[in-house]
Amino acid sequence: MTDARRPAPPSRTAAPAPADRAPRPLAPGGAGRAAADALLREAGAVVPVLLPGEVAAVAVTRHEVLREVLAHPEVAKNACHFTALHDGTVPPGWPLTTFATVDGMTTADGADHRRLRGLVTKVFTARRVAALRPRVVELTAGLLDGLPDAATADGTVDLRRHFAYPLPMSVICELLGVDAALHGRLHELSNLIVGTDGTPDEVLAANREILAVLSQVAEARRADPGDDLTSALLAAQEEDGDRLSARELVGTLLLMIIAGHETTLNLITNAVRALCTDRAQLELVRNGRATWDDVVEETLRYDSPVAHFPFRYPVRDLEIGGTLVPRGTPMLASYSAAGRDPEAYGPDADRFDVTRRPAARHLSFGHGPHYCLGAPLARLEATVALEALFTRYPALDLAVPDAELPAHPSFIGNSTHVLPVRLTG
Repeated sequence: MTDARRPAPPSRTAAPAPADRAPRPLAPGGAGRAAADALLREAGAVVPVLLPGEVAAVAVTRHEVLREVLAHPEVAKNACHFTALHDGTVPPGWPLTTFATVDGMTTADGADHRRLRGLVTKVFTARRVAALRPRVVELTAGLLDGLPDAATADGTVDLRRHFAYPLPMSVICELLGVDAALHGRLHELSNLIVGTDGTPDEVLAANREILAVLSQVAEARRADPGDDLTSALLAAQEEDGDRLSARELVGTLLLMIIAGHETTLNLITNAVRALCTDRAQLELVRNGRATWDDVVEETLRYDSPVAHFPFRYPVRDLEIGGTLVPRGTPMLASYSAAGRDPEAYGPDADRFDVTRRPAARHLSFGHGPHYCLGAPLARLEATVALEALFTRYPALDLAVPDAELPAHPSFIGNSTHVLPVRLTG
């Protein structure tokens, strides 16, 4: 595998950013995400931004340009191309280091990526995902049973905490063979890593701990294999005998834990929020004019679970969307901004519409070689969860005005920090 620590030589031909293109700090969006994304889109298809630690990057904000970048043969994922990571610009303990340097599919290119993805797809099959449906239904029913007991004296329950989070976390951990006692701590650690608002010491400690925990999971499954994905990954090999290295296995588990529950957690939260805010859309589903699949796809477009996903890097100076992006510049895939791009979705792109049939397919699960392998599982969990939730509690509604919902402390994940609802309206 390519060494992500190998310094990338500095670019000699990069043009300076125009004077009127001052970088914009990224901040959590919450109820203000749409307005912040609109400002980014108006600033251009490729916009200079500032990451924590004053690290310069660009955000790709418009649908067609983002689609091009996601499949561009000269835009890489390996951090060996990340110039600032090697020239002393990135400060020690930088909170986004894990996203750049973890070993696994998300930081591999070319043959390395095809090898790693091939080993994972060999065991993470459509049949395995489909076989999870009965367990997802069972877990969903149990969580719905427990919601009244989780309510406060005024009948309010945090649906994010007591439903949207434990369902995908339970599914992915059971799939990977992770002990239930570790679920809560893994969620706390992934929140610190994805949150992007922790101190360098906190994030560094979280990175070390989550890697140590997942190393223990891998070793436990190595010593006592079971009918789980971690055991299958340990056993999987290419025809030439190549297997996942210990670091690659842990990196793959890290990817699956974070992406496997954080994305679905946000998807379920955002869908419930949208349906409660515009109950006419919920009625369209109830009267058969739309399906729960439609709700999930429109939520993915309208309120993507991921706002700005790190990182990609041009391997040479590239003109992208009319902007010259210097070699080695970290690029963010701004899924939430692209999802409401009026050039792709029309003048009503800011409207949640479960009957929408857009010509452009949303990019919230990516595009090209790195398209999300977990997309079928996320769709399965979200459709089962939403249908069961609104069937069991048809009058469920927000307990506070939508505009008062606090932002989740992340510019990577896109959701609210809590989702207080009343089950009986």
